[in-house]
Amino acid sequence: MVSILLIMKTSFLINKPTKFISFLAVLLIACSQNEHDVSSGAVSGNQTLAHQQAFEDAPYKTIQWIDLMPQDDLDALLNPPAYLDEIEDGSEEDMLSNQFMLAMAQASDDRYMQALSSTRIMPEFDHQRIRLPGFIVPLEFGEKQTVTRFFLVPFFGACIHVPPPPPNQIIYGIFDKGLKLDALHEPVWVTGILKTTLTENDVATSAYAIEVAEVETYTE
Repeated sequence: MVSILLIMKTSFLINKPTKFISFLAVLLIACSQNEHDVSSGAVSGNQTLAHQQAFEDAPYKTIQWIDLMPQDDLDALLNPPAYLDEIEDGSEEDMLSNQFMLAMAQASDDRYMQALSSTRIMPEFDHQRIRLPGFIVPLEFGEKQTVTRFFLVPFFGACIHVPPPPPNQIIYGIFDKGLKLDALHEPVWVTGILKTTLTENDVATSAYAIEVAEVETYTE
């Protein structure tokens, strides 16, 4: 797994939007029943309960962020177009490219630009029990200012200080219990049931959602 500590060490890229986006690329689921057969229905019901119990008892699988991205999207991001290297960091052109990059991605036939705004998902992860490290971007608060809705992102500053990653690299977190967040820059482990659900708001768009079971401080 790409160490989240390595991601934290890339803060120097925050003030270089064009090169930062290029760097981001690297980081980067009926049973039939005979109505005349009561015993058959009972067996089917027991099987359903057993299946549900087995699911609830199954361990959470630790995954990587790039597991959530289709391979051709990843390939496109790993091979940014040459024109990005021609833009000087901090220049007026650099700032303009940062402002219009996502808008361009929606209208462009450039695979790299398309990958930057991709909502394509990996369907095999729908309703899977997963565990993933990342950073919290608070969206909604509950009692005592606990965070109940948030975006989980792969690097610090995403959606706040720097442009958001592709939607298939953002997860919408649902945590009714609430999380007391002391610092945005501290990475966490998030455990729960992942779903391939699109969520859009003023902050960003996510291609996945997670019903959170637990949030823990990140450790290797």
